[in-house]
Amino acid sequence: MKKFDKERVLLAVAGPVIALAVAFVLSAIVLVASGKSPVEPFALMFEQAGFSDIQVLIVNQASMYYIAALAVAIGFRMNLFNIGVDGQYQLAAMTAAIVGAHADLPAALQVPLLLLTAVLTGAFWSGIAGVLKITRGVSEVVATIMLNSIATAVIGYLWLPDVFGVKIGNNNTTGEMHESGWIPGIDMGASGEIYGLVILAVLLGIGYWLVLNRTRFGFDLRASGASESAAAASGVDPKRMVLTAMLISGGLAGLAGLPILMGDTHTYSLNFPTGIGFLGIGIALLGRNSPVGIAFAALLWAWLDKASPELDFHGYDKEIAVIMQGLIVLSVVVSYEAVREWGLRRQQRRVGAELAAGHVLGATDNSKKEVAGR
Repeated sequence: MKKFDKERVLLAVAGPVIALAVAFVLSAIVLVASGKSPVEPFALMFEQAGFSDIQVLIVNQASMYYIAALAVAIGFRMNLFNIGVDGQYQLAAMTAAIVGAHADLPAALQVPLLLLTAVLTGAFWSGIAGVLKITRGVSEVVATIMLNSIATAVIGYLWLPDVFGVKIGNNNTTGEMHESGWIPGIDMGASGEIYGLVILAVLLGIGYWLVLNRTRFGFDLRASGASESAAAASGVDPKRMVLTAMLISGGLAGLAGLPILMGDTHTYSLNFPTGIGFLGIGIALLGRNSPVGIAFAALLWAWLDKASPELDFHGYDKEIAVIMQGLIVLSVVVSYEAVREWGLRRQQRRVGAELAAGHVLGATDNSKKEVAGR
């Protein structure tokens, strides 16, 4: 491996490692300040990761985190901050649940219908922010934040009994989906079932890498994110790329809730998980928008979620996991900036050394020519 490639790998790995190390140290300081052991909570959570039933829960949770983080990463590649992934996936999950409860087609048609419904709903909701940005210059951050609130209101309206809501006790639901829209899981025996749509998460990760690195569209996307003016000079329409990136980001976001919807709950209710879109931001940052890095980050986040309840039985607050997640996000921002500055300084020193070496070599050649001329 060339020296330059080794440095690129080092820089790519250094940021996440430093961020995790800093987050663990700061979490330990918080525990010490509260009079608790700084080591035992982590030991308990690591122990939980060895149980097969917890591993199944981690994989299932990570599949949703992974899809949400991919949706965020698509935006990041275009320097777009899609904060609306949370609203997009919740609204998409609800519309898919409504369609699944009212349409009863054969499984070969029902499953693609539900997937398409979720993708189109997410893309439509994010597309609103994209249109506002390219036509009126509205920041996608502001637009998607407001659309999250509007999505919550729309969901509340759709839950009304005279619209699509089905009241079960004190719980608002959309009614149970027809079985033709259920996705069978991977049976792990006594440990439970892995969601069948975990495979979809894997396929999306592969597709994400192929599109970004092996297609003209992926090159245009990355070029537009690196320099919009340079991309425009090479014939890329920046407005079209912004809208396309927002549509794809929203479409992916729409799929984030389907693993649990089609593999477990089979209805959209008050118990449906929320906040996955916001967690996807931290996961995409930690994974540096790389499909492999995002996978590891999603597994880490899921481990913190599923292993932390054990802390309650040992006198520790399970919220330590939430503190760690927040510290990881903060540490990621700081460490990546530090690593970037360090990389720039190394690059400047290397360029300076190469220029100095070239100057010395040129002077030596000139001296040889002068001697030969004499």
